[in-house]
Amino acid sequence: MRRRPPTFDGGMNASAPASARLVQSPAPRERTRLWAALAALLFVPAAVVTGILTLASEQASRCVTYGEQCTPGLPSWVFKWSAGVGTVALLVALAAPAVRMRQAALTVQVLAEGTALLVILSHA
Repeated sequence: MRRRPPTFDGGMNASAPASARLVQSPAPRERTRLWAALAALLFVPAAVVTGILTLASEQASRCVTYGEQCTPGLPSWVFKWSAGVGTVALLVALAAPAVRMRQAALTVQVLAEGTALLVILSHA
């Protein structure tokens, strides 16, 4: 049996079949996993660049060359903890089923990676 197209009388009470009224737009893509992986991949080059910038300072070069004006900077356990927290947050951001949990894990990951980079910079 062939279906007839709906007819409209042009007034305010014109109705279409339920299937025509329930047009849904596609949901936007959730890219938290992509951003988490990208942040993890970019952490290593950022750490290398931060280390080079640290060694380029006058105080660090004097410390390396002459052993003078060496400051301890932040303790190394801060770097270890922030790198560990960043790794765990990356795993949660990649594996968590809930979007809000992935977004929170991505935030924690970026903050932990930023802390690790600040520890590297503190040794200047």
